[in-house]
Amino acid sequence: MSTIEVKVPDIGDFDSVEIIEVLVAVGDQIAAEDSLITVESDKASMEIPSPASGIVTSLKVSVGDEIAQGSLILLMETSAQTDVEPDQETPVKEEVPAEAPAAKSFSGIADVQAEVVVLGSGPGGYTAAFRAADLGKKVILIEKEPVLGGVCLNVGCIPSKALLHVAEVVSEAAEFTEEDLGIKFAKPKIDNIKLRAYKDGVISKLTGGLKSMAKQRKVSTVQGYGKFTSANTIEVEAADGTKQTVGFENCIIAAGSSVTKLAFIPWQDERIWDSTDALELHTIPNRLLVVGGGIIGLEMATVYSALGAKVTVVELSPGLIPGADRDLIRPFEKALKKKYENIYTSTKVTELIPGNKGITCKFEGAKAPAEDTFDNVLVAIGRSPNGKLIDADKAGVIINEQGFVNVDNQMRTNVNNIFAIGDVVGQPMLAHKATHEAKIAAEVIDGQKRFFDVRTIPSVAYTSPEVAWCGQTEDELKAEGIEYIKGAFPWAASGRALSVGATNGVTKVLYDKSTRRMLGAGILGKNAGELIAEAALAIEMGAEMDDIAMTIHPHPTLSETLNFATEVAEGVCTDIYMPKKK
Repeated sequence: MSTIEVKVPDIGDFDSVEIIEVLVAVGDQIAAEDSLITVESDKASMEIPSPASGIVTSLKVSVGDEIAQGSLILLMETSAQTDVEPDQETPVKEEVPAEAPAAKSFSGIADVQAEVVVLGSGPGGYTAAFRAADLGKKVILIEKEPVLGGVCLNVGCIPSKALLHVAEVVSEAAEFTEEDLGIKFAKPKIDNIKLRAYKDGVISKLTGGLKSMAKQRKVSTVQGYGKFTSANTIEVEAADGTKQTVGFENCIIAAGSSVTKLAFIPWQDERIWDSTDALELHTIPNRLLVVGGGIIGLEMATVYSALGAKVTVVELSPGLIPGADRDLIRPFEKALKKKYENIYTSTKVTELIPGNKGITCKFEGAKAPAEDTFDNVLVAIGRSPNGKLIDADKAGVIINEQGFVNVDNQMRTNVNNIFAIGDVVGQPMLAHKATHEAKIAAEVIDGQKRFFDVRTIPSVAYTSPEVAWCGQTEDELKAEGIEYIKGAFPWAASGRALSVGATNGVTKVLYDKSTRRMLGAGILGKNAGELIAEAALAIEMGAEMDDIAMTIHPHPTLSETLNFATEVAEGVCTDIYMPKKK
């Protein structure tokens, strides 16, 4: 027998992640590849597997810990026959895997054949299919649901934004008071059924538009659950159990992700929701607990708070929206504390107990109560990739333990004719990343020399106020030892912000001290998601400080706050008083 240290393997682009579940205990007998812990990033969760079989002798982590590559998870006693060295680590994502699964062979005749098959019709999938069709390819689009659009259009981005628009109108009306503005609105009456119909109407228009565009482009659609049977075939099973085989020359995997569901949550109780359930608006609870202070949880908290629910948010990390710049999140949390019943950070949920009077939640956290009872609980702790659900190994495609597909910078997997895009290839799990990857994959299949080579991918939380950022954060620059110049402009000094009641906002910019190029930017405030595009373009184009400062922005607008923040960095801003720089 020998004792080995089990450490955190390569976790991709993240400096650190948080543990949301410990799956083993001292004394447990575990097998190689068994999951040890579940960790959470901004929008997704993943399980860390064991590199060997053995018995857990000592646990070195607990729920809530922040860990990074190389962090010690546990000590394990293994048999002498094990071929795993004490310091061996199992990588989460390899660029060039040593071995690939042997592809299965298919000797039959496909029912339908295409030059390009796309598995999944979300924003990445339909973009890939339409682009390939525009390039003259015969395309088949496989989708398991009755309508196109995937999670984003049907139970994600679009329905949530439709409800967030309603929430914004309700919230803005509530901010108008007769005392302050001379205007008074009556308390709104919420009709769940009509509100749901409005949301569903928005979805229908978009999904109907996709169906029409597929027809115009002569993209054939096959409904059913698709799984690989070889490197050139996919078997699609319809809801009625009938099956057909789709043959292809090239395939683009756009299988997306699914809601992460922790085992200890009593999901059978209808009062406990995931994000899909929350979008159905079956009820507006008096008290709602949101488990998870990331983007998904906070967007739904914004909706339900505006509709009248008393919202409590619980988050494992020290602050909301891990990954965003703390200079944005501190005033963001301050704004939310005025709206929500409670916000508990550095707190974990240990148990949910259904009862006649509601769902009792037990907490562990310095500022949280031992327990509290809520009418409904929304669990929004991230999403997991669907890579393991499509039998990709039968095509010889490598899927790592977390379900992510390994791809190169042309979106090609280890199998030459199979590509992958979107959530299933890794972070960040964002629709606008997927659509960019989709066009690259389709164009590479067409023979074009295209590569995924971006400097930044913007992120947005469509909360109230909105939070948006791109590039590197100040904490990341400090960690990397990069010298930078910072500029931050408070919206309280913006005429436009004052006139629209958005004075709690801030715009922050970060520039390289030597090159003066923009490295990162963040915006807190109304329409931050629209405003961040200029900063993303600046980073992508390698814009320097003077490029932004000397660009004439319209006045009075919120967009000019990026200009003002840059002037603050330069020391020449006249819209706020600043001590003179030496």
